[in-house]
Amino acid sequence: MSFVAHLNQSFKVAIGGRKVVIYGQNVSTGSCLSGLSRGFDKIDGCHVINTPNSELTLTGMGFGLMLKGVSSIFFMKQLDFLLLGIEQLTDTWNAIRRRAPDAAFTIVPIIVDSGWEGPQSCLNHLADVSSLSRIPGFTLTTRAEADAVIAKHATAPGVRIIAPSQRLFRDPPLDYGTPQPLGPDCGVVRYADGADLAIVALNLAFPEAMAVHRHCVASNLSAALFSVPATSPEDLSPILDAAARSGRVLLIDDGKSVNAASNAMIAAIRDRDPAIAIHRHAR
Repeated sequence: MSFVAHLNQSFKVAIGGRKVVIYGQNVSTGSCLSGLSRGFDKIDGCHVINTPNSELTLTGMGFGLMLKGVSSIFFMKQLDFLLLGIEQLTDTWNAIRRRAPDAAFTIVPIIVDSGWEGPQSCLNHLADVSSLSRIPGFTLTTRAEADAVIAKHATAPGVRIIAPSQRLFRDPPLDYGTPQPLGPDCGVVRYADGADLAIVALNLAFPEAMAVHRHCVASNLSAALFSVPATSPEDLSPILDAAARSGRVLLIDDGKSVNAASNAMIAAIRDRDPAIAIHRHAR
């Protein structure tokens, strides 16, 4: 099974028998977003709508459905297109965020990190959108992240953005080590523990971090390995504890942003212990 097929199955399990509106461009026609949204129209309780390209309106539609008590998932071909709905993500959400909605509004934009696909394939850093909108975001690169984040958040009341990596779509789901989702939001996943080094994958950099960890194992080094799917994880203590124990941290960050996720991680590690040696590798 490919990663995109596993994502599709994880969303179907999360939806279950719930009444959910699924919408977006070509969600049940053509390639169904490379298979990500295929078959939702066969699920009892799902109402599937193939829409035109009008991201500002479609983002507002999700908020409107949520206020009416109707859960929805908005699938989007590219993260870049979500910028067209930024007014809704910022102003509309700010106006209604204190109402404690009973329904879910989940946005699922695909992050085009597989190479150049035109001028609207430049944004790969979900944390930038989360920072502007103050909406929780999660990137997905592994089977464990997909299972934990989708099950926890896809149909839960409130708003969030769940963004998978496109470059991994056709590959088998990444499985490595003994993954353990941590924190109340599943915002950190630990794949291995170790005392010599702490390796932390940020944004969509887990494949690179996994390769480094394999090299450490081959070199008889004991390394902890973490991935941080959440753009603003609620609990960083497992990473900070591992960093303090080893005294050395390698941050691997592929986010193309001046507000790199590794900046905040460095600040948190420095607050914990300024003596910890930090090396950052940016893609």
